[in-house]
Amino acid sequence: MFSFSSVAFLVPYFIMLAICGIPIFFMELSLGQFASQGPLAVWKISPLFKGIGMGTILIVSLVAIYYNMIIAYVLFYLFASLTSDLPWQHCGNWWNTELCLDHRVIKAGNTTLPVNISNTVSPSEEYWSRYVLHIQGSSGIGDPGRIRWNLCLCLLLSWTIVYLCILKGVKSSGKVVYFTATFPYLILVMLLIRGVTLEGAWKGIRFYLTPQFDHLLSSKVWIEAALQIFYSLGVGFGGLLTFASYNTFHQNIYRDTFIVTLGNAITSILAGFAIFSVLGYMSQELGVPVNQVAKAGPGLAFVVYPQAMTMLPLSPFWSFLFFFMLLTLGLDSQFAFMETIVTAVTDEFPYYLRPKKAFFSAVICVGLFLMGLILTTEGGMYWLVLLDDYSAGFGLMVVVITTCLVVTRVYGKRRFCRDIHMMLGFQPGPYFRTCWMILSPATMMALLVYNIIKYQPSEYGSYRFPAWAEALGILMGLCSCLLIPAGMLMAVLQEEGTLWERFQQASRPTMDWGPSLEENRTGTYVTSLAGSQSPKPLMVHMRKYGGITSYENTAIEVDQEIEEEEEESMM
Repeated sequence: MFSFSSVAFLVPYFIMLAICGIPIFFMELSLGQFASQGPLAVWKISPLFKGIGMGTILIVSLVAIYYNMIIAYVLFYLFASLTSDLPWQHCGNWWNTELCLDHRVIKAGNTTLPVNISNTVSPSEEYWSRYVLHIQGSSGIGDPGRIRWNLCLCLLLSWTIVYLCILKGVKSSGKVVYFTATFPYLILVMLLIRGVTLEGAWKGIRFYLTPQFDHLLSSKVWIEAALQIFYSLGVGFGGLLTFASYNTFHQNIYRDTFIVTLGNAITSILAGFAIFSVLGYMSQELGVPVNQVAKAGPGLAFVVYPQAMTMLPLSPFWSFLFFFMLLTLGLDSQFAFMETIVTAVTDEFPYYLRPKKAFFSAVICVGLFLMGLILTTEGGMYWLVLLDDYSAGFGLMVVVITTCLVVTRVYGKRRFCRDIHMMLGFQPGPYFRTCWMILSPATMMALLVYNIIKYQPSEYGSYRFPAWAEALGILMGLCSCLLIPAGMLMAVLQEEGTLWERFQQASRPTMDWGPSLEENRTGTYVTSLAGSQSPKPLMVHMRKYGGITSYENTAIEVDQEIEEEEEESMM
């Protein structure tokens, strides 16, 4: 979910959605559903590039570490909202400084003249930085300080919730997601209705809808639009592959692609109205322009919006609803991250890990919790910013670009479209083929190059990260990229023959690549399944269901296409 600083952001957002978001979303769903494999095992399609899957798992693991810390912050605020008087509502607490200024003091002083608040700090901002984070106890990233035990317990609770929900795989997490994916819509509608009925809400909505088309000339807007697509849709994180692998072979993922991607965009637009209507009310209460109260990043969720809640009647109730919505949304993403990691590794070692999947999931959760403990220290926010900036930046772009090129160039666009034909009964149209072959990789490559050229060091407020921290962040991002050539080296060493012959053999699909169930295998996939006893999976269908369905007709058509292509190649 995101907010727009201007309606002009919709232009690059929907362009990037059309060029990169929808095509890559459909590609990942198709790969996962066709092979019923996770992000590691799916690279039977071309073992030479299995490092892409390893890079994906590394990215997801790093993101899962700090993402659960954000959920811990949400839990902290959720518990803090269970009171009659929100703790960030007033100044005068032990953590406040002389710069703290209560908005009620502003209203009591003079409601007609705008107040200069540039040299003051709101109670919610000091509550976040000086109480929740206690960042004054750290001098920088090299001085983490003491562990904040209240945050540590919230992080432990967060990992406990995640583990209990993924305990039985998609059977347990799938049931929980029915609630966590739908209930936020109810809360969002409640916040939207409350927001637009507030006095001054029109100021925020006008700011939200006022076009600022000069921003379209800034490449930063386009990069942010692309990254927003990746994060909101989960493209490149392996979750799409993972959950699609549990689909039935003929699930209509073509329809699902458009429902999910367009539904996500519409939800984001509605969320913008809900947020900016409240910011407009806050602007009127403080007597300052909307752009002075609007902030991006963590400041919006943990400073600005909590401050706005204090200005509403029944503020603890609205605060609880807001943070409960963030909790359910965050858990949704965390479930996907953990299922991706567990499924990927379990698919690699099914004999050893599948019978002990619950124990293995517990080991992963405990390991990631321990690695995230540094985020609960007084300087933990510096480490969180470093992880956020580098764990899934250019590494994620490289992984997605390479995936797109391997599927369309190495495996082959024609073969991939034929696989989709086997599942859905029709082949993708010119839109998807053009995006996969040209538009998507070219656009992402251009954004990647620009990101490298316009590189800017990380910062948090006025704090600038030291050189060693920047080097660590860059190395963290490069590791996921370096796993790709490392995987290529491993694949080549496992083959025999000359170097070129090894490359050719490693780039071809393995013998067991294809649909996991025998009745779904047709054409070139008939005899490739290990232990196959049937000469034709089509016969299995006919014996099982007593006739030929539309999907068997599709299988016959695909067989005929393959036979015609083989005859043409022999002529």
